[in-house]
Amino acid sequence: MSERSTRCWAERLLGEGEPPDPRFTLANERTFLAWIRTSLALLGGGIAVEALAVNTFAPPLRMGMALSLMLASLLISVGACVRWLRVERALRQRRSLPLPTLVPLLTLACVSAALMLAVVLWPRWHG
Repeated sequence: MSERSTRCWAERLLGEGEPPDPRFTLANERTFLAWIRTSLALLGGGIAVEALAVNTFAPPLRMGMALSLMLASLLISVGACVRWLRVERALRQRRSLPLPTLVPLLTLACVSAALMLAVVLWPRWHG
């Protein structure tokens, strides 16, 4: 890929504006990678629930938990990419940074998983 085609692709993707200080771009990339690590952890958790919790949960519940974790992983991966792009555009245009929509999503996923586990395991602990 030539330098000109790379520049055109970047301009289409990132929009108008001046390239920001490289430190800010690198910080944005580190944040993106942190979200991707979180997404991979949720994906691994979903796989682990399905593979290792065979004797702990009924099959429909186990599948629901695994799919929920995997769906959260997917949404966080997509959200991380969208957030990286929105922040990079804001930096280039010297605008305020957008609020992270991933934080409420991750909070909702964690609270839902904790409530599901509490409802399922409470009778075993106090039965």
